[in-house]
Amino acid sequence: MRAVIALLMSAMLAPGALAQSPDWQATWDASLAAAKKEGKVVIVGTPKPTMRNEIAPKFTARFGIPVEFIAGRSEDMTERVRIERAAGIHSVDVQMAGPDTSLNVLYPEKLIDPLKPLLILPEVTDAAKWKGGKLWFMDPEERYILRLFSTVDSLIFINAAHVKPEEMQSARDLLNPKWKGRIATEDPKLDAGSGGNKAALFYSQLGAEFVRKLYIDQKPVISRDRRQMIDWLARGTYPICLSCRADDAAPLQEDGFKLLEVYRLSDMQNFVNSTPFLLTVANQAPHPNAARIFVNWMATREALEIYSRSYKSATLRNDVDESFLDPRAVPRPDVSYPDDADPKWRSVAKLDAGNKIRALLKRP
Repeated sequence: MRAVIALLMSAMLAPGALAQSPDWQATWDASLAAAKKEGKVVIVGTPKPTMRNEIAPKFTARFGIPVEFIAGRSEDMTERVRIERAAGIHSVDVQMAGPDTSLNVLYPEKLIDPLKPLLILPEVTDAAKWKGGKLWFMDPEERYILRLFSTVDSLIFINAAHVKPEEMQSARDLLNPKWKGRIATEDPKLDAGSGGNKAALFYSQLGAEFVRKLYIDQKPVISRDRRQMIDWLARGTYPICLSCRADDAAPLQEDGFKLLEVYRLSDMQNFVNSTPFLLTVANQAPHPNAARIFVNWMATREALEIYSRSYKSATLRNDVDESFLDPRAVPRPDVSYPDDADPKWRSVAKLDAGNKIRALLKRP
């Protein structure tokens, strides 16, 4: 009899079973109690202090569950997971990665479990809380990859102390000989990362010849160090940046540096992006109940506003304060934007563009 009761209790506490319970509070309380016994939740994400300095401390203080945060580039973290899986090790509970990793690696390689059945907090499951009238899952089954942000992507950054805004009215202004050797970017030949994303955007809208002139004739400097690029931009060493980010620029702008985010170029259309992450739960997570508590809280107003303020990104919730965001970064409901995280773009068109860009930029 004890064995039967234990088996029933185990089934009740299993995340998949709990999603079916009509009594969310009882389900939540049982999950939380089990999560505390599991001892921690292990999160993989990009090396940004928001998780260590704000999210993890708040989560632990509220729920009594320590957070072990493993930070690194998505491709490096994914390779670590692959190696561990090959050895029969499952150490990761939640992954917060970009669309390339989430859509092209984690989902097709079956490294993640369904997330949708884990969501139980009314604040999260209430469709009225979300701009689209529902939770937005990016995978074909609409169960695995949860999107929490949609932000209008700026096109470039300039240092207005060195580049007059009127000098940058179209993308083709980047080809002006005066900017030769004065442009910085992440590597345009990499599929994952801002450099490859921006190069694919240029390729899709302006064609191969524009890309060749920009990335070869203009001799941009290439760096994988975001801090280095934003420092170059602020100093005017490279006063045009193709792949700098608003969250990196914000502190310098507050200090008086004339860093301008350019949203409009006459010959380009803005995309929306899913920065800073897409949310997934690892397959065979070692701390399944702690993972459940974390992903539920991560989709709440409180947690998303923390990330929104840190990354200058617009959330998909309609109850998050957006007054601190640049209005140009918030998608307008009357505008149809191409989506940088759209699976058809990420898994087909962007990869094709990346292959063509690499061939085009290949040095003899």
